Amino acid sequence: MNTNEKPIDNTKLNENLSKIKHKIAVMSGKGGVGKSMVSVNLAFDLAMRGANVGLLDADIHGPSTLKMLDLEEGEVKGDEKGIFPMEATPHLKVISMGMFLADRDTPVIWRGPMKMGAIRQFLEEVYWGELDYLIIDLPPGTGDEPLSIAQLIPDIDGAVVVTTPQDVALLDSRKAVGFAVAIKMHVVGIIENMSGFVCPNCGESIDLFKTGGGEQTANELGIPFLGKIPIDPQIVLNCDNGKPFILANPKSEAAIIFKDIVTKIENSVTNSK
Repeated sequence: MNTNEKPIDNTKLNENLSKIKHKIAVMSGKGGVGKSMVSVNLAFDLAMRGANVGLLDADIHGPSTLKMLDLEEGEVKGDEKGIFPMEATPHLKVISMGMFLADRDTPVIWRGPMKMGAIRQFLEEVYWGELDYLIIDLPPGTGDEPLSIAQLIPDIDGAVVVTTPQDVALLDSRKAVGFAVAIKMHVVGIIENMSGFVCPNCGESIDLFKTGGGEQTANELGIPFLGKIPIDPQIVLNCDNGKPFILANPKSEAAIIFKDIVTKIENSVTNSK
């Protein structure tokens, strides 16, 4: 044991976190299920409701929130004490590893300690100010980043787990729930994304990736099921164009369902404290 090691000073970290009422992690067991899309639209919808929201893109290797919010060309600013987050709206602040890369093709080749250090900086050295919500977009899986968040934010409200209906995705989503349970993190609920597709020509509903698996998994694990978001080509286009689909297509079936999901999440975390 090295008795010369200095204890970590968490004063600034705790001071920053004390100004944030609710902290919500968005997780997935595997990639490609729409986790970042959920994170961006969750943060944006809460901001549209008048809440002050922060969005922390904790996916160090594959940050994508800047693209989805049309902030890729934004300029990072700071001073000797910290970093100013970018503003997607007057009520939504964003920080992402993508802000610090030379270009969009630059890979981040880091081991665990460096990733934990970056996440700590995002929590400790960013001028978040007074927030109602901090939404944390985690990378897929149950590795360094989710564990870092759990260690750095012991009073986190909980995790929202995103899955698609396929058996492979559901298997991994169960691992994400198991991870949260193992580290004593509350599971706010499961969202089933890409759940069915309504043909725009004939109106027939087609289950491209099955449907209902997320709800069944939630029931089996005894955790809330938040809802099923159908496949909508506009969601893909909106993500690529940097405009949240709940703003671009507010009357679409997917947007209406998603807003109901946000209400459930909002009620869950506000009623738990």
